Amino acid sequence: MDMMKTLLYKKKLVQVVALLAALALLAGCGYSGGGVSQGNKWSDKALSYKDAVEEVSVLADRLDVTKREPKLDLSATDTATDAALADIDTFPIVVQGRGNINLEIAAATELSADAPDDWLTVIANRFNKAGYKVGNQTVSVSVRKITSGEVLTYMTDGNYRPELYIPSNYAWGKMLAAKGIEVTKLADRIAGNTAGILMSKDKYNAYTEKHGDVTVSGILDAALAGELVFAYTNPYTSSTGLNILTAMLYAFDPEDPLSAKASSKLLAYQENAPTAAYTTAVLRQAAAKGIIDAMVMEEQAYVNTPELRSYVYTPAGIRHDHPVYTFGYVSDAEREAAKLFVDYCFSNESQKAASDRGFNLHDDYAGEDTGLDGAGYLAAQQVWKTNKNGGKPVVAVFVADTSGSMSGTPLRSLKESLVAASSYIGTDNYIGLVSYNDNVEIDLPIGKFDNTQRSYFSGAVKGLSSGGGTATYDAVAVALTMLLDKAKEVPDASLLLFVLSDGEQNKGYKLERVAPIIAGLKIPVYTIGYNADGTELGELSEINEASLINADSDNVVNELRNLFNVNM
Repeated sequence: MDMMKTLLYKKKLVQVVALLAALALLAGCGYSGGGVSQGNKWSDKALSYKDAVEEVSVLADRLDVTKREPKLDLSATDTATDAALADIDTFPIVVQGRGNINLEIAAATELSADAPDDWLTVIANRFNKAGYKVGNQTVSVSVRKITSGEVLTYMTDGNYRPELYIPSNYAWGKMLAAKGIEVTKLADRIAGNTAGILMSKDKYNAYTEKHGDVTVSGILDAALAGELVFAYTNPYTSSTGLNILTAMLYAFDPEDPLSAKASSKLLAYQENAPTAAYTTAVLRQAAAKGIIDAMVMEEQAYVNTPELRSYVYTPAGIRHDHPVYTFGYVSDAEREAAKLFVDYCFSNESQKAASDRGFNLHDDYAGEDTGLDGAGYLAAQQVWKTNKNGGKPVVAVFVADTSGSMSGTPLRSLKESLVAASSYIGTDNYIGLVSYNDNVEIDLPIGKFDNTQRSYFSGAVKGLSSGGGTATYDAVAVALTMLLDKAKEVPDASLLLFVLSDGEQNKGYKLERVAPIIAGLKIPVYTIGYNADGTELGELSEINEASLINADSDNVVNELRNLFNVNM
């Protein structure tokens, strides 16, 4: 492998396990514990749960499995938050300013992505060509595409310092101030928007006939009664997710959304609710498959998504009007330049461009303020994190490919990222490790992830070595039996399996042999494939509505962090 390929490989894989973030976050597509897809080819071949348990036991018993003696890694330490952040440049600069005074704007993705989500990039380019000056200095702006929640993380934990911040809603500005950053609001709104609830027309008609107007409280009642399945996005990164989360807590207890009463009701709701999804794209996929009946979305995204025209939109929670913030560290000249840009955003031409892209609708909707300040929004995230699994622990097994093709940089990078991942797994969860090439090894039996288990995990990962073929489904069979055995000790747990491989199976059992078993067990198998076409790994994940992620993302560190915020 030449130097260029080595560098590319390392860039893709240095924290490859972090890609599991997207995989487990995609659990928002189904219930905790998974569910057989309505559309994949294994649906009709699924064994009964009883038969699946018996069959996987038979398969595992036929294998010659090595059980390694785990060793403590006394050097294992938690990874500092800033060390777990990818380089800020993994969030791209989509407009580059060249002025003597250049302001970097951290902009919500619905403003800074591809058309029709490109309003701010269009306005920024127009502004940069207009020739504005402060004194004798030319003025320009650069725009970075980044989610509102990631800005909070990068500014508080990664020393990121943009001159302007345009999140989806005002909650993030309040949270930054609560974190000790000096915040000044320059505008309450530059592109009007709302967040709300989408419902399929059939469910909408049935809901309104029984409950009347669509409200967050009513949706929760209907979901708890089993009348519909409602899903939302990760409130640590998604403005819509944070908005609806706080609206839910407010619905549970309008007097105090952070009360024990609200927390207990959220816990009860989450017991049977889908896991929070990583993105609204995940929710759209789940809706298309008929897995969910109602979901959260911003109005601008809704009007620009033709395939959702059969859904009915109702605004909910606080408004998403894209306030503009600057900070205490910004110079007087930069503040003057910022005001020029904000004024430019208010021009008739700029606002028409916003309206043309689906903004500035539902101006009659005032929003529903929960009364939370910045500390309250931060506390709401913690309430959610504590209760998101409905009080159920997660039991998971990582299955690592150590075949010959993983030798060198790939396996070294995989080991580094697995060790880093251990710092973000909650101590109430249960984790095990299996590796495989021609044969299968249990490197670490499943155990509660206390400090001792964490050290054993680190030691087991560091002891992995490569060589041989790729007996993927042998390892899957062994890992599934481990999960089933542990489930007897940990009742009502959420079972998850993660398979990390760089290629298709070429030894041992085939997918056709294990797929009906996996379908019957309804355990989601999340896969990460790198340097592979992913066809077979994709089939493996689709069995129970999980997903495959290919290791071609530069943003893997953040995906890892978000994985454990949502699922661990």
